[in-house]
Amino acid sequence: MKVEFPGGIIPLLLIVVYLSGCSGDAKERTVEQQPFIPVTQIVAKDTVVDRVYVADINAYRKTEIRARIQGYIEQIYVDEGKEVKEGQLLFRINADEYMAQLREEKATLASAEAEARTAQLELGQVKLLVEKNVISNTELEVARAKRDAYSAKVEEAKSRVASAALKVEYTSIRSPFTGIIDRIPFKVGSLIDEGSLLTTVSDTRFVYAYYNVSESEYLDYMQKKLEQTNEDSDDATLILADGSEHPQTGKIETMDGEFENTTGTIAFRALFPNPDKILKHGASGKVKLMTTLKDAIIVPQKATFEIQDKTYVYVVDEQNQLRMQSITPKLRFSHFYIVEEGVESGDKVVYEGLQNVKEGMKISPTAVLMDSLMLVAQDIGSIDI
Repeated sequence: MKVEFPGGIIPLLLIVVYLSGCSGDAKERTVEQQPFIPVTQIVAKDTVVDRVYVADINAYRKTEIRARIQGYIEQIYVDEGKEVKEGQLLFRINADEYMAQLREEKATLASAEAEARTAQLELGQVKLLVEKNVISNTELEVARAKRDAYSAKVEEAKSRVASAALKVEYTSIRSPFTGIIDRIPFKVGSLIDEGSLLTTVSDTRFVYAYYNVSESEYLDYMQKKLEQTNEDSDDATLILADGSEHPQTGKIETMDGEFENTTGTIAFRALFPNPDKILKHGASGKVKLMTTLKDAIIVPQKATFEIQDKTYVYVVDEQNQLRMQSITPKLRFSHFYIVEEGVESGDKVVYEGLQNVKEGMKISPTAVLMDSLMLVAQDIGSIDI
């Protein structure tokens, strides 16, 4: 028996079968072409970060030792860099001229006092004569005026004696407090003028560390001060120039009364004990502050890229399709950003292979746990301000 088919039916069936096979192969190839890309899920958690600020170190007290009179330096009793005690004699200026002046003024005082006593005696005699009506009251007034004039001369002479005595005292220059002597520019025999800088004394039992913070950081600090009563929030650590930490913990004491117009920052002051006198006036360092951020949105730096002046991540949606999203980093610590806006806790972002993906691309995500990333980097780095 011979079966015949219309000429157009068989080719049509073959085409349908062929296309079905091609469609299946295309779907398999599409799945195969979706690359496996590491993806991590953003978390929000309380995070302790360190803020580090460049600081200038100043002595707790520092004063200039200046000459209050002119003269020759007769003796220097201390050396540069040595510790001196309060009231200790530092310099002596030749006092011969000032001692002579003091003796002269004392002699003038003695003469004025003798004249004043004579005037007082004369006044008593004039009073008797007036009472006996021998002379008029006018003579009494004249005697009193003479007595008052000599009394005024006595007071003037006493003032000059006191001034001369002060000049003699100024020839001995003493330390106003316990501290360290700085450079001494003059030597024995040098002629110095009134006001000449002889040296400086620095009290470094404590030191001040001055550092600048931005307006937003200042407001954040003040807000935390209002919200908590924990005194540890003012604790500060001083990092020295060699990278080591000063063994004594400091305290934030105060701040300037206004912002610096040119920089938009305000200066804070922290006080650090310095019992071993290791820290010197004029040294440099860094102040490190520990800050706790509540529910901070954490994004790995490795998951970000920059275009011009903006920072982006690739967000993975429910269909595993990529969407480019801009973010606003607030702080940086170790290998992570704390993000102010742009993404939320629970969002999934591409962690690695950013150079191999693009907007709208579908991927096969490979989960990378954020906790594991943070454990790896937990001891690395700090925030640099």
